[in-house]
Amino acid sequence: NALVRIGPLFAIYNLPHINQVHVLFRAQLLDVGFSPGIESLEVKLFSESEIPWETLAFRVIREPLERYFAERREGTLGFH
Repeated sequence: NALVRIGPLFAIYNLPHINQVHVLFRAQLLDVGFSPGIESLEVKLFSESEIPWETLAFRVIREPLERYFAERREGTLGFH
């Protein structure tokens, strides 16, 4: 339930052990009037330093976030 402008493709993760493929895009949040959807109890915006890294449920989310922040600092956002 977020209004976003989809940007470039950032990463594709193949998870054959659970028969899933995750396709991740960079995007711009256009409105702060977002809300939880059917798979979320709560949603919130975090700065990089506020992300609760040790409690993120899925490695497939943690790894691209870490890569994104590292590349953003370097000014070299790519595709993975």
